[in-house]
Amino acid sequence: MIRKFISRVFRGKPPAQRNDEPVVIPVSSHGITRDRISSGSRRTCETLQAAGFKAYVVGGAVRDLLIGAEPKDFDVATNATPEEVRKAFRRARIIGRRFQIVHVMMGQETLEVTTFRGTLDTNTKTDEHGRVLHDNVFGSQAEDAARRDFTANALYYDPATETVLDYHHGVGDLKARTLRMIGEPRARYREDPVRMLRAVRLAAKLGLVIDPEAKKPIREMADLLENVPAARLFDEMLKLLTSGHAVKCITQLRDEGLHHGLLPMLDVILEQPMGEKFVMLSLANTDERIRLGKGSSPGFLFATLLWHEVLVHWEKLKAAGESKIPALYQAMDTVLDVQGEKLAITRRIAGDIKDIWSLQPRFEARAGKRPYALLEQPRFRASYDFLVLRAQAGEIDMELADWWTRFQAVDGEQRAAMLMPEQSADKKRRRRRKKPAADAVDRSNAE
Repeated sequence: MIRKFISRVFRGKPPAQRNDEPVVIPVSSHGITRDRISSGSRRTCETLQAAGFKAYVVGGAVRDLLIGAEPKDFDVATNATPEEVRKAFRRARIIGRRFQIVHVMMGQETLEVTTFRGTLDTNTKTDEHGRVLHDNVFGSQAEDAARRDFTANALYYDPATETVLDYHHGVGDLKARTLRMIGEPRARYREDPVRMLRAVRLAAKLGLVIDPEAKKPIREMADLLENVPAARLFDEMLKLLTSGHAVKCITQLRDEGLHHGLLPMLDVILEQPMGEKFVMLSLANTDERIRLGKGSSPGFLFATLLWHEVLVHWEKLKAAGESKIPALYQAMDTVLDVQGEKLAITRRIAGDIKDIWSLQPRFEARAGKRPYALLEQPRFRASYDFLVLRAQAGEIDMELADWWTRFQAVDGEQRAAMLMPEQSADKKRRRRRKKPAADAVDRSNAE
């Protein structure tokens, strides 16, 4: 009996199943014990259940645990309304306009708690392209499962019973390494075009194959992304770049035709041999850092993505007679302004990007006090890493990057000995040229 049950759950083809009646999978089959979920999500579920509500860990956390990955966060779904959730916790606040959610603070954790969403109807407010604008319609758990994007995300884990509720054969699809859309893909993409980006990110991150029915419309519907608010696009792009699989994501974005218009210049960058090498080196470096559990900087990532477009504008301005440094700042502003129309890069991240770019010319100065002053810059380390990346991509001579690698590793007399002698000699010659002018002034005064 148990063998037949497991076979039914994990077979590749979805079984005939009423979507309002989930398959209840016991811990003996899925292996997720309650100690595998975070203490905050466990306590959140327990509190809501004790108050008489249903509450489950839902979505990506359950999916990741099933495939042996470590979840980044734990979300909770409940039949309690946002107001009822807020009243159940001492530290909680309601956020969101398109769909209200509650942030519940449990120690160092912030849990995102959502009320089961209801079925969309003719009264649902959408734009002219079908994108849902307001979605504060609550419903049953079955309706909530149907509203989720992919079958692998429509999974509910109950910490009290350690069971998984599967409404759309998501466990079987994960077993078959398939990312399958719930419902008709074209309609679901019109509701929320960001799902196309999410499909690419999840497929790359989890090593899944996008189901042909979900993959086919992506290229022809990519222009719907133009109607998505810039802030949402930026958030999704940041998730993609910091997924630990950014190289694969960017490659698949291009393969699916989603790079055009997403980052307005990304397609241009990827068509330039030097630019593509530079970008891919940066993304590979970021992927490695994330796999090793190290941090990643959004400012550094976007600085690398857009650098070669800055170079193009910079060279044009210098060719038109603009001075080197003013031309760089003008090029930086132009590129970020264009990006701001599509991606809402925050002011803080834009400041980090500018700092990294603006320090690049200063690495060329290797005489006098300027190298010492550069070492004291708050963004020196990120700017130095950026310099090394430029050298590795062949944009500049590796000798410059090697010099700075050595210069920051030594101190005292060794640093002083590294200063470029030819620049020091030039400085002395400039000082000697000033003396005759001063003598001439003295003689004219004496006369």
